[in-house]
Amino acid sequence: MTFRLEIDVTAPAAEVFAFVADFRTTPRWYSAVQRVEQVRGSGGLGTQYSVHRALPTGPAVNLVEVTGYVEGQEITFTSITGPTPFSYRYRILPAPLGTRLVLEGSISADGLPGIARLLSPVAERLFKRGMQDNLGTLRDLLRHA
Repeated sequence: MTFRLEIDVTAPAAEVFAFVADFRTTPRWYSAVQRVEQVRGSGGLGTQYSVHRALPTGPAVNLVEVTGYVEGQEITFTSITGPTPFSYRYRILPAPLGTRLVLEGSISADGLPGIARLLSPVAERLFKRGMQDNLGTLRDLLRHA
């Protein structure tokens, strides 16, 4: 499944980029992410994170790597291991009242067990709604920072 979501944030672009580019902030705004540990690198291209998530099917751990990076403009996180292969590309753009954050991504349920893998149309709708909610939480955090 591929998706594209965007939100406008009333915060400077540099602040939005710095927050999103540090994957260790993800548990503060992404509801399924419980814990993130930086395991390699200094935050730029090639940096890797161990991402611990609570999924409806149970706990999951993904090794995630920064596979695209343009300072202040965009960053791509790609799962290297784990049950739900994904790639999330965040782009930072100017907006009338601050910054527009665009998330373009893909995710697969191929690694999930049993029936969860077969429920992809329902799961896709729920995932998109959940991601929009997560971005709303991110926007609220940045607005009050």
